[in-house]
Amino acid sequence: MERYFGTYANFETPSKEDAASLLSADNMVGDVYDIDIVYDPETSATRAWLVSRFDERIGFFDPDVSRKINLARADGLECKGILSFLAFTNHPGDGHYWGSAAVICYPTAHAQEFTVFIDAVSKKIGDDVRPRIDFDGEAVDKVIESGGTWMPTQTITLPSDEKGMAILKRRRRMTDKLIEQGRARNKGCYVASWVCLLAVVALIVFGLKSCFGW
Repeated sequence: MERYFGTYANFETPSKEDAASLLSADNMVGDVYDIDIVYDPETSATRAWLVSRFDERIGFFDPDVSRKINLARADGLECKGILSFLAFTNHPGDGHYWGSAAVICYPTAHAQEFTVFIDAVSKKIGDDVRPRIDFDGEAVDKVIESGGTWMPTQTITLPSDEKGMAILKRRRRMTDKLIEQGRARNKGCYVASWVCLLAVVALIVFGLKSCFGW
């Protein structure tokens, strides 16, 4: 039985329209997601989907990653995803939205320790730091023995910019933190968060137009 599986993996959105929620404050860098395994009998394919805290499927992994997650689940591991970044590429055709997520699968017997660990990783990612999570058995022991407070020192970098690609989200901004406070029913922060969010959306649209000549 496998004890652990961790990796950063790209995911795709079903369409540009379906990516709308990814652009909103419903999905922030560092958010933790459940993972659904969905079998499509028509294509005989199994897809692993990221499911947000609002019970929305926001993107799916490729067949290889989906298979590894499915095997981890079959071994009795619990699997979570953490939004690492969101990007847009203007090809092929009229382009597509995609992103990357940290995938962490752990034994349910040590759910308490790994819940602490995942929370720490999500905070790091929200601050634009991406710890390496594809570690070995000795590191798994360190996570468990530390109660989840151990953190790898190695990090990974974002993909290099390429023609036609723009990274839209890579860290949690002040607006995201305000919105989180708004969700906690801080009304003043809630109003301020939406004002800031609208300004950010306008800047994103203006930036895409400038980059891609829309």
